[in-house]
Amino acid sequence: MKRTLSFFVAGALALGSLTLAQSAIAASKPALALAALNHLPLKGRAPKTGYSRDLFSNGWGRVAGCDTRNFILARDLTKVTFTTACTVNTGVLKDPYTGKIISFRRGVGTSLAVQIDHVVALSDAWQKGGQKLTAAARYSLYNDPLNLLAVDGPTNQQKSDSDAASWLPPSKPFRCQYVSRQIAVKAKYHLWVTSAEKATMKNVLATCPNQRVPVK
Repeated sequence: MKRTLSFFVAGALALGSLTLAQSAIAASKPALALAALNHLPLKGRAPKTGYSRDLFSNGWGRVAGCDTRNFILARDLTKVTFTTACTVNTGVLKDPYTGKIISFRRGVGTSLAVQIDHVVALSDAWQKGGQKLTAAARYSLYNDPLNLLAVDGPTNQQKSDSDAASWLPPSKPFRCQYVSRQIAVKAKYHLWVTSAEKATMKNVLATCPNQRVPVK
């Protein structure tokens, strides 16, 4: 069964709209990433004490009746086919983190070739304001398409829970988009950055001063 991404789009709003007035992103035109970065609070990393992924979500949420993982696969892959209305069976990913072309096929031993990355890692979010979020906000952060990308599985494992100061995508052309997406997520969920993280982001954005934050 073939189906276009438009099948899923109507349900995206179920995960919440982007509200970024507090960081100057909620304008008619998305803010410059550097300006948005300068509105983020600057603090040290809090202890990881008490962290658990289950405090964000015990699994994927639902978008338009389908789970979030399949929504992101349908959004980010091309040449997508489905086994059911909600289940992506095959597709092709141009991995944003490495630039590799990856053929995805659902199945034991093959599905993990493409993983869904939380661009702002959950444990990083926990240590930079996530402890203060409501359960509903943490659930939204876990399932928000703004914070999710389909990527190369092994590279996602290498990234783990790193922030921008510790890890950047191997593909340098994607780094501007990567840090601008992290900035948008942190602004949306009232998270902060460390001084090392902010310095790294500023260095990346210096190569693309016109980069704007994404809104979805």
